[in-house]
Amino acid sequence: MTCLNRKDLGLLALRTAVGGVLVAHGTQKLFGWFGGGGLEGTTQGMEHMGFHPARQSAIAAGLGEAGGGAMLMAGLATPAAGSIVAGTMAGAVAVHAPAGFFSTAGGFEYPALLGAAGLSLGLSGAGRYSLDHALGHRVDRPWIGLLAFTASAVSAYSVVARRRHVVRLREERAAMDATGEEGAGLS
Repeated sequence: MTCLNRKDLGLLALRTAVGGVLVAHGTQKLFGWFGGGGLEGTTQGMEHMGFHPARQSAIAAGLGEAGGGAMLMAGLATPAAGSIVAGTMAGAVAVHAPAGFFSTAGGFEYPALLGAAGLSLGLSGAGRYSLDHALGHRVDRPWIGLLAFTASAVSAYSVVARRRHVVRLREERAAMDATGEEGAGLS
C-alpha cells in the first residue's frame, strides 16, 4: 500500500467516524432517533439555552449536524461540509464554554473537537475515496472553501452574539426580580 493510499484511507476513516457521530446527533435533534428529543424537544432546549428563534435554531443545528456529517461521510463538497460542521459546533462551544474545557464538567471539549475535525477535513479535502474525487473535484474548489468558511464564520458569530445578548437580558431580568423590582416587562 502506498503512502497516498494510507493517507486516503485515513481520511476516509476520519470522515466516516466524525460524520457518523454528527449524523447521529443531528437525527436526535430532528427526529428523536437514538434517544433524542426530536424537533420539539430540541426547540425547547434551544429556547432554554437562549437561541432565538428557537425552532429555526433547532432545525439549523439538526441540519448542520446531520447534513454536514452526511456530506463529510460521503466526501461531498468537503470544504462546505467542514465549514457547516465548524459553524454548527461553534454554537455548541458557546453553550458549553461557561463550564470550562473538559466534557466531564459539561465543558466544550467534545463540540470543539468535532468542530476542529470538520474544519481540518474541510481544509485537507476528502481524499481519493470520496464523491469529491469521483466528481473530479467540481464541488471541491478553493473558492468554494473560502466562500463556505467565510459564510460559516459570519453566521456562527451572528448566532452566538444573538444568544449572548438574550442570555444577558435574561440575567438582568432575573437580577431585577431578585431585588424586588416587579413589573420589569414580564407578562
